[in-house]
Amino acid sequence: MRPLLLRCSLGCLVTGFGSFSASRSKVVTQAAPLLCYLRKTMHYQTEQRGHPNSPDYRLYFKTSEGKYVSPFHDIPLIAETQQDNDVPAKKPKRNESEVLYNMVVEVPRWSNAKMEIATKEALNPIKQDVKKGKLRYVANVFPHKGYIWNYGALPQVRKQLSVEVCQDDIVCSPGQVIQVKVLGILAMIDEGEMDWKVIAINAKDPDAKNLNSIDDVRKSRPGHLEATVDWFRKYKVPDGKPENQFGFNGQFKDKDFAVEIIKSTHEHWRALVQKQTNPGGIECKNVSCCESPFKCSADDAREVVQSVRTLQR
Repeated sequence: MRPLLLRCSLGCLVTGFGSFSASRSKVVTQAAPLLCYLRKTMHYQTEQRGHPNSPDYRLYFKTSEGKYVSPFHDIPLIAETQQDNDVPAKKPKRNESEVLYNMVVEVPRWSNAKMEIATKEALNPIKQDVKKGKLRYVANVFPHKGYIWNYGALPQVRKQLSVEVCQDDIVCSPGQVIQVKVLGILAMIDEGEMDWKVIAINAKDPDAKNLNSIDDVRKSRPGHLEATVDWFRKYKVPDGKPENQFGFNGQFKDKDFAVEIIKSTHEHWRALVQKQTNPGGIECKNVSCCESPFKCSADDAREVVQSVRTLQR
C-alpha cells in the first residue's frame, strides 16, 4: 500500500497519510457562526471541456443530480460518513484523530502532467498548469516514474494543501473525490515559500485501520517517507532549478501538527469566502456557502460551464 499526496487549497500537500501545519484557529468541525454549508452526503462526477494535454482542457465538477459545483469551495473539507445505501450514518463519538477528510485527486500516480485546481477561474475546474506558454510536465526522477503517489488537494482551505496518498498499487483518476485519514506533514520550501505536503491514507484501503501516525508509515512502509523527500527535493532539477529545501531538517511532523495546519488554512478559507480578506485573484464563486457574498445559483453555475463549452468548440 502506498500513500496519497493531497494538495490543499491553502498550499499544503497531503500524502496518503496526510500532513498539515499547526494553527491557533478553532476546530474545523465546530459550526461557523456566519457561514453554513450544504452538508448532504453526495457523490461527485466530472465533465470534460477541451482536449487533454492542451491549454484549453478543463475538468468541471457536478453532483450526482447534475448541479455544477466548485471542488475548491463546495466539496466539504470534513467527509461525511455514510451507509452503503448513501444514507448518512449516525455519527459516532470520535476524537479528532479519527476524522476523515475529502481529497480531490488532481494527479494520478505514475503520471507526469502537472494538473491542478484552477483557483483563479470560476468554479475552479482542474486544468494542466502552464508556464511561459508551455504545458507543464514533471520529469522522471530516477528511479521514479512521474508522481510517485496519487496526488491532490484538500477542499475549503485557503492556499491549496497538497496531499500524498499511501495506497497499494491503486491509481486514482483526475477529479476523483476520496476520503482520507491524515497521518503527518512535510514542510517543503519551494522557491522561498512554505509548501506543506500532507501524508494520508485512503480510508478504503485495507491497511487504513492499522495506519494511525507517521511512525506507523515508517514501520510498515520502509523507505516511503525517504523516497517522498528525495522526490520533492529533486523534481525541479531537470528544469534547471536548484534542489528544494525543507523546514524541520526534512523531518515529517506528526498528525496533530498536520491537523492544526488544516484548521488554520480552513479558517483562512472561511474569511476568504465571506469576503473578510483580500482574495488576491482567487475566484470564490460557489453554490453552497450560505452566507458568502460569492454564492451563486445553480443556473449561474451552469452558465459558467456552458460559456466555456462555447469558447472551446
